[in-house]
Amino acid sequence: QVQLVESGGGLVQAGGSLRLSCAASGRTFSTYVMGWFRQAPGKEREFVAAIGWSDSNTYYADSVKGRFTISRDNAKNTVNLQMNSLKPEDTAVYYCALQVYNRGRYFSAGEYDYWGQGTQVTVSS
Repeated sequence: QVQLVESGGGLVQAGGSLRLSCAASGRTFSTYVMGWFRQAPGKEREFVAAIGWSDSNTYYADSVKGRFTISRDNAKNTVNLQMNSLKPEDTAVYYCALQVYNRGRYFSAGEYDYWGQGTQVTVSS
């Protein structure tokens, strides 16, 4: 069993920055993938970014490329999402997710096995 706990959400003005963190505990895997998704009210959950744990390859949604950066801390089993130049349309609940092994598919929520409880990010205009 794996537990994922997000932190770092909050309220920020447009153009500002936030840093989200997700700590994984429980079983660990050497080849897993960690990702971030978000869900705005009335919308489906959408992919934001992902990172491979063994190869460090990163993947981003077009809407966040150049503004968001995903990174990992192997020693702490933590993945971070640095969000810069935030826009009101980035407002959503952000979820951390984990694939127990790298399937080579990163963009669909159905490919992930474990989820955090979510953290609210609100960007005011």
